[in-house]
Amino acid sequence: MSSTAISYYRYGEPLEVLKQVRRLSPIPGKGEVAVRVTARPVNPSDLIPVRGAYAHRIALPAIAGYEGVGIVEAAGEGVSEHWIGMRVLPLRGEGTWQDTVLSPACWAVPVPSFIPDGQACQLYINPVTSWVLCTARLGLGAGDCLLLNAASSAFGKITAQLASVLGIRLIAIVRQHSRVEELYRLGAWKVISEEAGSHCLQDIVLEWTEGRGADAAVDCIGGTSATSLFSCIRSGGRAASIGLLSGKPFTDYRLVQNRRIQYFVFHLRHWLSAVSSEEWHAVFRQLIELVQSGRLVLPSVSRYYDLDNFRTALTDAERPGHSGKIVLVSRLI
Repeated sequence: MSSTAISYYRYGEPLEVLKQVRRLSPIPGKGEVAVRVTARPVNPSDLIPVRGAYAHRIALPAIAGYEGVGIVEAAGEGVSEHWIGMRVLPLRGEGTWQDTVLSPACWAVPVPSFIPDGQACQLYINPVTSWVLCTARLGLGAGDCLLLNAASSAFGKITAQLASVLGIRLIAIVRQHSRVEELYRLGAWKVISEEAGSHCLQDIVLEWTEGRGADAAVDCIGGTSATSLFSCIRSGGRAASIGLLSGKPFTDYRLVQNRRIQYFVFHLRHWLSAVSSEEWHAVFRQLIELVQSGRLVLPSVSRYYDLDNFRTALTDAERPGHSGKIVLVSRLI
């Protein structure tokens, strides 16, 4: 049987280099499952490698997509047939923008039926990144203060909810005042709108923290925005860079040295390289429990597109002012 895959053979703008190809459906090898994917989100992180940011560690041709959900259709040598028919996240294997994905069975995550496909396919990148950052990497606990910029993003909305669960006081920074109420509703302790005025961010944070400063900060923008954010951290605090929305990296290392701030660039792959299968599944069990209890609500889907119509989906997903998640779907045969 043949299947569709969205592949790229060179780096460049996604609409230019991504191609729909047909190939024989892959057969699972030892320790693998073959998963017929039913839904996969379109994330900014899916397009970064297509543009060549990770050229040093990606072998072309490659298949796009990091997240997805589907049904196990076949099990390879050493894998119990009980997996067949199970609904899972087929992670840490091939790219998910294809009909059938091979995934190591030890990393495939069972998904309960109460989570719809449109939300289940979003359980990985943003929720796991936020959870691991807050707990394992930044070591935050109840009462600690965390700063986050670009907080109206999907990652920001998830972090607001997880911060509330963990008792972390999140100060969320957004560009538009219209986003303020939503962040408060999701669990942010304080929200700063850049549209509201030209007040110094550092003065505001010092006032809210009674002169102490934030315990940690997560920067999604880079450049001078990162410098402004990190200047609000108390001496000896922690800082993480996870994105470059400005296209410019943080370079003011004198700031973090003078304030003895523990600074690092966080990539989820670094955690993946060291995490055990038991720890991996424990994180997902915690996140799934939070979804079931209603304490974590994943982004709504603004529109579904067939995988064959991926070009229109990409155009929609990258449209300025777009809200909600774009999801690529396949019909089970």
